[in-house]
Amino acid sequence: MSTIASDQFALTRIGDFARSLSRLHQTARRYAVDDDQIDREFNAVCLSIWGYTIDDISDDLFSAGDHLFLDTLDEAHARIFAAEQGYDLIDDAGMLTDWWGFCWMILAEKRGLLTPENRAAARAAIEEKYLAAPNVIGVIIGR
Repeated sequence: MSTIASDQFALTRIGDFARSLSRLHQTARRYAVDDDQIDREFNAVCLSIWGYTIDDISDDLFSAGDHLFLDTLDEAHARIFAAEQGYDLIDDAGMLTDWWGFCWMILAEKRGLLTPENRAAARAAIEEKYLAAPNVIGVIIGR
C-alpha cells in the first residue's frame, strides 16, 4: 500500500462528492424516491470523480476473479480496498450507501477500463439492447 493512501487526509473523499446522493438516500427512507433519480445522482458523482459512469464499462471487461472479488466484498474490506487505491468511502453519517458501486468504479480505474473506447462499446451495446426491444423505433442519448 502506498504511504499516501494510508494518510486519511490524502484520500479522495467520495462522500464530499456524494452529499446530494446521501440526502436522496435519506429522503428515500421516508418517502418514495424513483430509482432512476438515485441512479442519475450516482452517475453524477461518478462523472465528477472519474469522468465515467458504471454504464460506461461492460461487465465483460472484468475478469472472473474481479467479479468474485466484488461479489464477496463487504463494507470492511471495501474500506480497505478503497483506501489502498486512494479513496475514502465514509461520509458524515458513516459508510456510503452506494459503497459497492464506488468499489466497482475504483476497480475499473485500477484495471485501466475507463477509456473512451470502452465507453463507446458499452454505449453501443446499451443502444443495441434498447433497439432490440419491441415497439422501440429509436434511442435518444444525451451526451
